[in-house]
Order: sequence, then C-alpha cells, then structure tokens
Amino acid sequence: MHIYVNGRNIEITEAIKAYVKEKIGKVATHYDQIQGIDVVLSVIKNPSASGKHVAEVTCKMNTGVVRCEEAADSMYESIDLLADKLMRQVKKFKDKTLGSDKSSIRLDNIQEETAEAAVTEE
Repeated sequence: MHIYVNGRNIEITEAIKAYVKEKIGKVATHYDQIQGIDVVLSVIKNPSASGKHVAEVTCKMNTGVVRCEEAADSMYESIDLLADKLMRQVKKFKDKTLGSDKSSIRLDNIQEETAEAAVTEE
C-alpha cells in the first residue's frame, strides 16, 4: 500500500509527511484490501475563512473508493480529524462488504435447511 502526500499552497515538509503516514497508515491495519491512499493538504488564503487548513484523502480499494475531507485551524489538527473520519468510513465499508457476503451465506443455509426439513416431514 502506498501513501502519496501532495500539497496545494503549502510546502510539504518531512515532518508533515511523516505525521500523515503515521496517522493514515493505521487504517491499513484494519482492512487489507487497500491499494493506495492519496492525501492532499491545502491552505486557504482567504482571511475570512474559518478552517484554513484542509486535508483531503482518497482511499482506493479493490471494490471501491472512500473519500473524505476535513478542515481545521492547524494542519496537524485537520490530519487528526481526517484520520479518525477515514477510519470510521473504512470500517463501515468493510462491514458492508463482508456483511453482505455473510448474509447471503446465511440465507443459503436457511433455504437448504428448510428444504431438508420439508423433505423429512413428508
């Protein structure tokens, strides 16, 4: 899995890059189907904007894509919020994909059991 860090209106330092890889890299431990993660960090230069530091992430997986965005007053805070949000979304995505497979297996077992019960009752 690769984590790509890009910046808009900001110079990406090694400290920020290492922090992003540390925080976002934890997501890979929860789901092994992740192929790559693209992180874009940007700064809004409008003085009246409230959340000036924006972090966006696109997480590419075998069966789909998860995308989220967070804004805060500091870059590190926006990365923390983004990591938490991405973790929740990946867990939800994983539960949906794995849960749908399990439910179809359970449905097949129930149909087989009812068919066997109908045969034994006759």
